[in-house]
Parts: sequence; structure tokens; C-alpha cells
Amino acid sequence: MTRRYFGTDGIRGVVGEELTPALVEKIGRAATLWAKAPGNSEPGSDPGRVLIGRDTRGSGPELEAALARGISSAGWTAVLAGVLPTPAVALLAEDLGAVVSASHNPPEYNGVKLFDGDGRKLADGDEESIEVLLESAERRSGGSVERLDATGARYLRYIVEGFGSDLTGLRIAVDCANGAFSALAPGVFEELGAEVHAIGSEPDGTNINVGCGATDLSALQQTVTRLGLDLGVAFDGDGDRMLAVDERGEPLDGDQILAILALALGVDLVAVTVMTNLGFHRMLAEHGIRVVTTPVGDRYLLEALHREGGLLGGEQSGHVVWLGNHVTGDGLAAALLLCRALAGRELSEAAAVMPRYPQAKQNVRVTRRDLPQSILDEADRITDELAGRGRVLVRPSGTEPFIRVLAEAETAEEAGKICASIAALVARELG
Repeated sequence: MTRRYFGTDGIRGVVGEELTPALVEKIGRAATLWAKAPGNSEPGSDPGRVLIGRDTRGSGPELEAALARGISSAGWTAVLAGVLPTPAVALLAEDLGAVVSASHNPPEYNGVKLFDGDGRKLADGDEESIEVLLESAERRSGGSVERLDATGARYLRYIVEGFGSDLTGLRIAVDCANGAFSALAPGVFEELGAEVHAIGSEPDGTNINVGCGATDLSALQQTVTRLGLDLGVAFDGDGDRMLAVDERGEPLDGDQILAILALALGVDLVAVTVMTNLGFHRMLAEHGIRVVTTPVGDRYLLEALHREGGLLGGEQSGHVVWLGNHVTGDGLAAALLLCRALAGRELSEAAAVMPRYPQAKQNVRVTRRDLPQSILDEADRITDELAGRGRVLVRPSGTEPFIRVLAEAETAEEAGKICASIAALVARELG
């Protein structure tokens, strides 16, 4: 079965167009009915409880209320925690966890992410089962809605105890993307002894991910260089991603951060996605660390880590998963791990361990996202010609109407030419 609503990471869309309160209410009811089904919940556990967090989008409260109506109409209790990062919901999930967020997408988007009672994102088959139940008219009595205070404080205590270290003397910029970490993350670094310069920490409902955060590092770069700071870290709107900027203002992507952590944490296996730079693979091979490659999406990383018995995984986009004492990707935990891994070094020195192949990327807006075989064949042909010196990757976005093209080669010029030619082909075939 092909999923109609669920993408790479939950259900997302422009509010009032693809995503409406009516749909979100259906999602809440369907997810609860699915969770109540035999085999998905403990016998005698009714009524169950669903912890709901949201990011700072203006549409959040209305959609939060719609989700709660759906959950309560199926007989369970919706527990409203207010603004809360996605990883906090995963950690503190009860029978289910739900987040009203569109993550790194622009403010006009919103969405719903779901976690099971163990804090794991649902598998494709589970999401398919929920979609089957979306039009169910079934209603159950006994449902309710509660509000829960101090959830953020519980989460922060866990993170500080599990990931914190002495940061005395560290001068750091923290970009909260005007999102869910705005009132939480800067205080953690201060508590651990760092001198903190917070930006992107004044959400107004319309500025999440706008000119700030992990999707736009320019403000962070300017802050670090202007103030002469040691480094900067940036989260996305719901807090499950983190990217960094070194002391020179140079950006680090998720591959470089993951390379630093792989060596510092002494792992023998790392899970990555197909987007990961060839330089990362070469570096880990030199250190005898096995790499497992998955499709794009942190839930596929998690599935691979559970299957292979690994602890560390990550994406170029900034998702970092550490299962040593967590259940999912967490931007704040990753930032604290990165600070600990520096061990007195400058971030630029730590990042230099990984050679990077130049990459060129382009998002091609399309009217349909089904890739014809001719495009895939051309990508394979060029990859074969590169013979290990680079590659081409073409894939549909899981959240937006784009085909994403990536070309990797030994020079930026060659990567750019390859990317442009494939992007033009995609535009002709699907534009």
C-alpha cells in the first residue's frame, strides 16, 4: 500500500491547504484506534494517554486542540505539554507521543509526528494502518484532555545529567530557530558554565526557521565571527536537528559532526543515509568503523541501529542519533556531545579529520514526484563513469513537491556541471 499522507517524517503540509484541523483530528483518532488494537497496547491498559508537544508556529494551538479532540474521541486521554521539542516528546511519551510540527519547513507549514510508547517513530506499515483508519466513524467514551506543566524541566534535567559536561570558559552562540528550544537550550549551556549568546530565541508564531536556525546559518556565522566566539550551534524548529559553525565562522554539516562524534565515542558502527559524503565513508574505513547506509530519514537510521546493535547514526542535515542513553535524534544532546568531544581543541581542528568531496545540490519543483526510469538510468550511468570518484543521487522529497538532486565529485566544478545536467533532465521530464 502506498501512503497518501505520511511522508519521510510524519504528515506535513501548508496549513489550510494540505493540512487542516479536520485532517489533524482524524489523525489523532486514527492513531489512537490503531494503538488500541490488539498487539499494539497492553491488555487492560485503557484508557491510554498520548503526550502532545508542539513547536512555536502560530497554527500550533488550533492543530493541537484538533489532535486532542481526535484522541479523546477514541477514548484515550490527550496530555497537552505545550511548546516542547520533538526529542522531549519521544523521551517522555506515554502510550503514544505526538508532536504538532513541520520541523525545518517554513512557518506556513505544520504537521504531525507520532511516536510509540517506547519513543520510536512508527514503521511504514504502522503508518499505512493508521491511514486505513482515517475515515473511521468509530467513537469511544471515556476520553479526556489534560494539561501537563513542567514537562520541559523534566526533559532538561535528563539531558543535562546524561549529556552535560563542564563548559567553563567556552564562548558559544546558540541559534534556536525561533522554535521549540527558544526558552530551553540557552539556559542549559549557561548552567554548564558556558558564556552564551542566544539568537533566534524570540518566537512570534511567524518567524520559526526564518533567516535563522539549521536551515540558514548566516546569522550564526555573523554572530560567531563578530564576537570572536569559540563556536556556534543551530537547531531546527522542533529541535531534532543540529548544525554547527566553527571559530572562523565556517559551517559544519551533519557528516562532519558525526565524524567527530564517531571517533570521540569510540563506536565500531555508524548508520548514515544515502546523502552522506564519500569522504565520511573513506575516513571511517581508515579507522575500521563499519558504516550502514539507509534511505533518507532519521527513522530509517533508528531501524538500522536497532537491527545492527549500533548506538550512533546521523544525517548530513543535522539529525544525530545516540542510543547510549536516548531514544531518538536530539539537537541539544548532539550539541552537548560535540562540545564534550572537543576536549580543548578548536572546532576547526576537530572537523579536519574528515575529508569532504565537493557536493552540488538542487531542488527541482515538480508537479509529480514519481521518478521515471530514464532519470534513474542516467544517474546510474554517470555514477558508473565516475568509478568511485563521485556519484549522482536523485530522490523525491518526502515533505515537499521537489525532486532533490545531489552530485558528488573530486572538484566543485565537475559536481556542479553534473548536478545541473541532471536537474535540467528532471525539469524537462517532470516540471
